[in-house]
Amino acid sequence: MIDKQNTNNAKDNDLNSLFEKIPSKITNRINSLNKDNELLEIVLDIGRNPEARFINQSYIFDEEITEDDLQSVIEKIGSFGNDNRAGIERTLHRISAIRNRNEKIIGLTLRVGRAIYGTIRIVEDLIMSGRSILLLGKPGVGKTTMLRDVARLLANNADKRVIVVDTSNEIAGDGDIPHPGIGRARRMPVKSSTEQYSVMIEAVENHMPEVIVIDEIGTEMDANAARTIAERGVQLIATAHGNSLDNLIMNPTLSDLIGGIESVTLGDIEARKRKTRKTVLERRSPPTFDIVIEIENWNQVNVHENVSESVDDALQGKPITLQSRIITEQGEISQNTSVRTNYLDETSHKSTSNLISVKPELTPNLSIPISENSNQNDITRILPYGVSKSLLNKIINTKSLPIVLTDDLDNSDLLLTTKAYYRKKTRRLTVAENNGKTIYVLRKNSIRQVEQFITSLMRNQARRAQPEKMAEAIREVENAISDLSLNGNTQYDLQPQNPYLRRIQHKIVEKHGMFSKSTGSFDNRHVVIYKPLDN
Repeated sequence: MIDKQNTNNAKDNDLNSLFEKIPSKITNRINSLNKDNELLEIVLDIGRNPEARFINQSYIFDEEITEDDLQSVIEKIGSFGNDNRAGIERTLHRISAIRNRNEKIIGLTLRVGRAIYGTIRIVEDLIMSGRSILLLGKPGVGKTTMLRDVARLLANNADKRVIVVDTSNEIAGDGDIPHPGIGRARRMPVKSSTEQYSVMIEAVENHMPEVIVIDEIGTEMDANAARTIAERGVQLIATAHGNSLDNLIMNPTLSDLIGGIESVTLGDIEARKRKTRKTVLERRSPPTFDIVIEIENWNQVNVHENVSESVDDALQGKPITLQSRIITEQGEISQNTSVRTNYLDETSHKSTSNLISVKPELTPNLSIPISENSNQNDITRILPYGVSKSLLNKIINTKSLPIVLTDDLDNSDLLLTTKAYYRKKTRRLTVAENNGKTIYVLRKNSIRQVEQFITSLMRNQARRAQPEKMAEAIREVENAISDLSLNGNTQYDLQPQNPYLRRIQHKIVEKHGMFSKSTGSFDNRHVVIYKPLDN
């Protein structure tokens, strides 16, 4: 089992090379704690007390950092790059600088780098299969550490020609000689993150690799370069921004990594056959990566072994089949096939956000369009004030989101305006504030700002639907349906819920052959169930 605190799995954890750069008054305090193996980073800011951050705790020491203390560290480290980062040669330690407006360094973050072996044992068979693999996971989960282990395994054990495209020297450390943690793999440094894509192409054209390892594909140019590499038959192992496959599907910049998403207009017959609107989302081309691995931690991952099928199922609103892998306490790898089910399947004609990402077993549908029969009470109503309606409508219609625009302040769920309009404090804004209406303020009326707002709005709506609340909401609606079936009542009022949970309740009611609607306003909005009248 991989344990971040287990020194037996760590190699070249050269803290001394880092401690030599730091004033002894700080290193002596850290050593006295006897927790070197758990040290994550050291924070040094002028005029503030130094802080040592460990895996589960932080310590703030007494003596504050002076300008001389900081300058002595800077002199020992050397120059910083354009990304305000520096390193220590042949180590994985990273030093990041904070500068004032005059470009003077006023703070340092010294990140401890460790090469930990065995982190990819849970997916070693997939790595050795020769297929291209994309690793996803939240920041700090250990993606870069796993990439380092991947490079070493393929170069040393599989005897493959491996090149690491190393932006900011994250994978192979600082200096001209790469850290031994990547084994016999070669490293190509990247001067700036904006040049990463060109170094990726250069690696293929000039050095004939069998495998290319890349950390953080983050731009459209990077995605295009990745596709070019994969089309040339080179195995690609990379990481990207995002916690799950869902995030990539609706990321316009990175969706090309899993085939790209496009809007397709269906014929009348095909639309009726699929029971959808005529405009649907479909995968544009074969994915760049054959496998996507969602990393929970080094001992638990979710694997999409057939990315094409997973993406197609997600876009069609079908359950996604994936493989869950866990390293048990006994050190064995347990594999189970699981399905990400949706309470809202494609036949429901109900809309849900294609930007929502929640826990796997509760992942909602990604692509169900709004039909004419959708329950309009559960659609978020936005009143644009100084924000382009045509721009909003374009985004809403393209992504089939459960949002409509309105000019009626009383009937709206929120008011969306810009900073310039909000400063004017017009009568309408004043009335909205006095009525307790939620007001969102954008910096400016731009497509980027509007898209970020829509993404944040739908994501926050999903976050409010915690598993416990969802289970309670489902239990309540099922009990209400049972009660209506057994007694003479004709309607049942449920407890107030957020729009996401109300949609789930409506779907359950519909499956039981009853009717429902949402009523009430603000925090009191809830579902009312109606029992069908006998003929």
